[in-house]
Amino acid sequence: MQTKSPEADGPAVEAPSHAGVSAVGTPKAKADTDVVGLGRLRAIGFVAPALLLIGVFLLFPALWTLYIGATNYERSGENHVSPDFVGIDNVTKVLGDPAFYHSLWLTLLFVGLSAVLGQNGLGFALAWSLRNVSGWLRRTVETLVLLAWILPSSVVAFLWIAMLDRDGGTVNAVLNTPGLAWLVEYPLASIVIFNIWRGTAFSMMLYGAALSAVPPSHVETARLAGASNAQTLRDVVFPHIRGHILTNTLLITLWTFNDFTPFLLTAGGPGDDTEIAAVYVYKTGLLDGQLGYSGAISLLILLANVVLALVYLRMLRRRNPK
Repeated sequence: MQTKSPEADGPAVEAPSHAGVSAVGTPKAKADTDVVGLGRLRAIGFVAPALLLIGVFLLFPALWTLYIGATNYERSGENHVSPDFVGIDNVTKVLGDPAFYHSLWLTLLFVGLSAVLGQNGLGFALAWSLRNVSGWLRRTVETLVLLAWILPSSVVAFLWIAMLDRDGGTVNAVLNTPGLAWLVEYPLASIVIFNIWRGTAFSMMLYGAALSAVPPSHVETARLAGASNAQTLRDVVFPHIRGHILTNTLLITLWTFNDFTPFLLTAGGPGDDTEIAAVYVYKTGLLDGQLGYSGAISLLILLANVVLALVYLRMLRRRNPK
């Protein structure tokens, strides 16, 4: 049998040249990663102000709280001038203090009722009701809801104090309940309703954007198949916006958990009936002067926030396993 030489089949095929492919670290590879052509130093210059703000207003206070939480630092006196290192004694003391657990329980109630249920539910209800509404009615409702959110907390708090006033309050006049002191007789319910009214706007806007991404054909198909509104929400709408629901719930939970505004309404009272976590830290640290002890409380609250965030993030990962 005659064997053909490679030349007989035509010109030899050259191996692809790798001259244009650079290894990592070469100028071409760096150019591929620097898509806007800023250069490393210029990019660092753009990022530096944001990192500086994060360091000054987030990282440094957290580290400072960690430090004073391990000392007997006080607002005045000898322990203010030369505080002693006490290690985890403050944390141990906090974990054995019934007042801490009372404050934590009130905080969970406040977060669950006003944020997870109230703001979530009302925000979605408004977004769902307005999805097919246009014109002046939609603009009016959105403006009124947003106004409650963008007003300064102090202004909103004093507005509600006037509305809930025992003698000349608007609520008593509308409900015909003269002499009823809402902030004294129903303090927790008052701050829950206040926080729902104040924070619903964010949930409404987020759910409004989420609902606009739900394919109308899917909703229409469900209705043609005879599904009720509840079934349409459960089987069509909620699966599409599940990620938005979890994200919104995470954000409003963390914001409400650390909210200090109710102090402007009730100052934590009457007694300690509305002494949620942020108010408890304020009273312990600034009013009682136990700054080291309040620092330990703050660290435990931070840990609780981290746990809540991890739970929500785990739920999000289950939605997108990839």
